[in-house]
Amino acid sequence: MSRNIAETFELLFDKNNNVAYRALQELQKESIETDCVYPYMDRLSEMLDSDNSYIRTRGLTLIAYNAKWDKDYKIDEIIDNYLKHITDVKPITARQCIKLLPIIAKDKPELKDDILSALHKANICIYDDSMQPLVYKDIQKALKEIEKL
Repeated sequence: MSRNIAETFELLFDKNNNVAYRALQELQKESIETDCVYPYMDRLSEMLDSDNSYIRTRGLTLIAYNAKWDKDYKIDEIIDNYLKHITDVKPITARQCIKLLPIIAKDKPELKDDILSALHKANICIYDDSMQPLVYKDIQKALKEIEKL
C-alpha cells in the first residue's frame, strides 16, 4: 500500500473524482486481501447518507468488500439503509448497489433473505424508461447469483 489507509480513506471525499476513484480502487483491492479498511465501517455507513451519489457509491462498494471481515455485525445493523439504495435516486448508484449485493449475500448468509426480499420488492418505476430495463436486468442477475449461494 503506497499511502496509509487513513490518508487513502480521506481521498474518497476528494473533490476530484479521479483522485477519489483511485482511492476507492486502492481500498477495494486492500479489502479483498486484508481487513485493514474494516475499522472504517462506521464512516462507510455514514457515506450512504451523503448528498453526493459518488460518495454513496463508494460507501456501498467498500461495505460490500468488507462483508467478509464483518465480525461485529456492523452490516447487519445497517442492512436496511444499505438496501434502500437498490432504488437510489441516481440509477447509476442503484445499479452499483444491486451488483454488490451478491458479495454481501455470500459473505453474510444470514442477510440473504433480507437481500432477496428487498430485490423482489424494488420498485424501478421511479427511473426513466431508458434506465428501467438496465436496472431490471441487474436485479434479475443479482437474484440469480444470490439464489445459487
